[in-house]
This record gives sequence, C-alpha cells and structure tokens, in this order.
Amino acid sequence: HTPVLFFSNIGKVYRLKVWKLPEGGPTTRGRPMVNLLPLGEGEVISNVLTLPEDEAEWGGLSVVFATAKGYARRNSMDAFANVPSNGKIAMKLPEGVSIVNVRIATESDDFLLTTSLGKAIRFPTTDVRVFKGRDSTGVRGIKLAPEDKVVSMAVIRHVNASSDERTAYFKMRRALSEDETPNHDISQERYNELSELEDWILIITSGGFGKRSSAHEYRVSGRGGQGVAAANLDRRDDTVVAAFTVHEEDQIMLATSTGQSIRCPVSGISLQGRSSSGVTVLTLKMVKKLFQLHILLTQKIVMSLMMA
Repeated sequence: HTPVLFFSNIGKVYRLKVWKLPEGGPTTRGRPMVNLLPLGEGEVISNVLTLPEDEAEWGGLSVVFATAKGYARRNSMDAFANVPSNGKIAMKLPEGVSIVNVRIATESDDFLLTTSLGKAIRFPTTDVRVFKGRDSTGVRGIKLAPEDKVVSMAVIRHVNASSDERTAYFKMRRALSEDETPNHDISQERYNELSELEDWILIITSGGFGKRSSAHEYRVSGRGGQGVAAANLDRRDDTVVAAFTVHEEDQIMLATSTGQSIRCPVSGISLQGRSSSGVTVLTLKMVKKLFQLHILLTQKIVMSLMMA
C-alpha cells in the first residue's frame, strides 16, 4: 500500500499504489508504462519516488527536485497528497531540460548536486524556499560550465563544522586507523559527534570507475556557486554518471547501455579523497559506457525496494 510517485520527462507526476504494479523476475520484460499510466505521445517516466505509507509521517518532509541545468526546487509533501488519475504538473520544464532526481528531505538536510564534469556543491535545503505552486523551475543551485550538466542530487545530513574542525577530524581518524597517537586539535567528544554524522558519497563514472569519499570533505556553502572538485577526470576521457550516499553494508548494481550488469559490495570500493580519480569497479569494452546505476541496501531494504 506504499504510494509511489512517477515523474515524467515533461514534468508531470502520476501516482500508484505498489500493489497495482506487476511482479516479475530479473529477466521478465514487464509491462509498458503506457499500460499503467496515461502517458502522452513521447512522454516517458524518468524518476520514481516512494512515499511513506502513513501520511501522518509527512509533516516536516519536503519533496526536492534538481534539474540537469542546475536548478533546485522544494515543495511540501502535501502538494502531492492528491494526484488525479491522469496526473498533474509537478514542475515546469523548459524545452530540453529534464529532472535529474527527486528526493524526500527535511530542513535538517543538505542538497549535494554533482555534475558530469566532476563538480559538486553542497548547500542547506533551507536555502531553497518552499514553493507553493508546482509550475516553476525553482532557483539556481549550481553555476554550470558551458558543456556541463547536473547528473545527480543526493540528500545528506547537515553538519555545522568549520574547516579547521574538519581537517582535525580527518587527521585524528587517519591516526586511529594506523594505530598512531591521535592529535589533540579536536576533542574526543567532538570527534565522536562528527563520526556519527558522517555520510559517505559514492561516485561512479561512465568508464566504470568509482570511489567513496566522506561528505565532510564537501563544505557547506551558499547555493548558486561553481562548486568544488568531486572527482579527478583529467587522466581519462570520463564523466560522472551518479553520486549518492551509501553505507558499508550496502551493495550496488551497475548496468551498461549494452545490457551488461554487475553487483558488488560497497565495501570493495576504496575510500579516497574528494578530488581523487577512483578505482575500477566494472571493466568496460571501448564501445560500452556505464548507463545506469541502482543501489541495493541491506537485505531488509532490498525486499522493500523490490516490493515498492
């Protein structure tokens, strides 16, 4: 009975309950979405978002959007409580602009927008006002280079930490991991607090490379800037295709444009700095490019995703 929102390439949103979706195995072709939703000619589903089943949990939650052109928008969950059977406009999209991601966030979270050329910007969700209507494109989240575009939006927990605190935290963590005497530039209590709030960002490139880096390396700034380096792409002809939060026990599934896929544990992808180039996750032939990536969480959540 979980409600699922389906967002199309023209900015419309449709809503279905999970039990109305057909079940199938990994090799099942499935049913065309046009048989489930009243899609128009040339309209395709580009994003899917599951909502809490209990609407009493919706208080304080927002639906946040990011577009390929670097714009972000925030709406109250109530704006999507009632979606007619023929759908309704979720976001006004100029011609040639697409929605990159749709997520659920609170006012205690941050946006993390990542671009194909390896730039990223982090800013509080409160920097984006709650839009009452649904026909606007939002506000500028990141300033893009001429050939760049946003490829991912992650929602991460907001952390108030100065540059000196973050530097001291990384020094202490490195010392502890190497059984060395930790420095005293940060208290043990503050170190434990930052460790508890630490998110890990996984970045995957079209060439099959990946890396994990700490969200603490991405400083909180105001929206609309050019961002910081999220990956070193200078060593090869490569682009970023996805960036999102993961946990040590997670697994990911990568699929190429030719149908090749691989499933691997996140723990097998090394921890590296924000501006590093990553390691090989999937070996691709020259004609293949990484096309799509899905995250499989713990077994319990995997079952929920399969059901939803």
